[in-house]
Amino acid sequence: MAAVLAVLLFLTVALAVFSFGAAAYAPSSVLGSRLRSLGGQRTQQKKPAFKERLEQALDPLSKAIPLSPSEVSRARQWLIQAGYRDRRHLTIYVGSRVLLAFVGFVMVIAFSGAKSVPLMISVAAFGFFLPRFALKRMIRQRQQRITLGLPDALDLTVICVEAGLALDQALMRVGEDLRHAHRELSDEFHMVNLEMRAGKPRAEALRNLTARTGVDDIRALVATLVQTDRFGTSVAQALRVHSDSLRTERRQRAEEQAAKTTIKMVLPLVLFILPSIIFVTLGPAIIQLVRTLAPEAGH
Repeated sequence: MAAVLAVLLFLTVALAVFSFGAAAYAPSSVLGSRLRSLGGQRTQQKKPAFKERLEQALDPLSKAIPLSPSEVSRARQWLIQAGYRDRRHLTIYVGSRVLLAFVGFVMVIAFSGAKSVPLMISVAAFGFFLPRFALKRMIRQRQQRITLGLPDALDLTVICVEAGLALDQALMRVGEDLRHAHRELSDEFHMVNLEMRAGKPRAEALRNLTARTGVDDIRALVATLVQTDRFGTSVAQALRVHSDSLRTERRQRAEEQAAKTTIKMVLPLVLFILPSIIFVTLGPAIIQLVRTLAPEAGH
């Protein structure tokens, strides 16, 4: 009898725990949603976001380097061209440079001692300039993506302008349509629309677009639009001519890269392909020659 009561008590407790767990973690459960909301509020109150903690950790390091206003503006411009527009990104960038230099300096002292001063200076300098190299690479990649998506954006802009939309509305519509295909260019068009809505003149907003991207094709497009707006000529015709020229330039760049591949393939062919071909071709003949002449050399 006691065993039956123990089994019934165990089954009752297990069923209660299972029911509470199912009610708490079910997707459509009201109790589960309330518990998750309470848990999320508590975690948000207790733990700050990772980006905020990283910024708080790197903020003292970023202030360790006395930067001039020109250097700050230049670093800020590079970050904007890479797609990082917040002020905290400058703190993270400068702090990461100081942190990597310090880590390299400490690692050299830990592994080789304080005797190799040139090695310490070189490793610290490498860690200090490594974020700059990475930032430059991200800028080039972003500029390349913008350059590749610009002809498609111009074609859509021509269609919108010829359909009767103004240039501001056409840029906004093109930015919405290109959000999934060319996100960087879509964000830049959205920023141009925000500046024009805020009251900036169209020429100034377009020049800011050139400064934010640093792309030569964007600079030529902005010059064309500013001249068109100044002299009152047809925007659709100017955009169509500029789009055709951009497509011609893109095709010429592709042909240039294709012509360079023959020269770039010479070194891998000489280092990797040619030795294997020589070994496969002459190897059996050399082995047969050795087997034939070895007995004669023994006599």
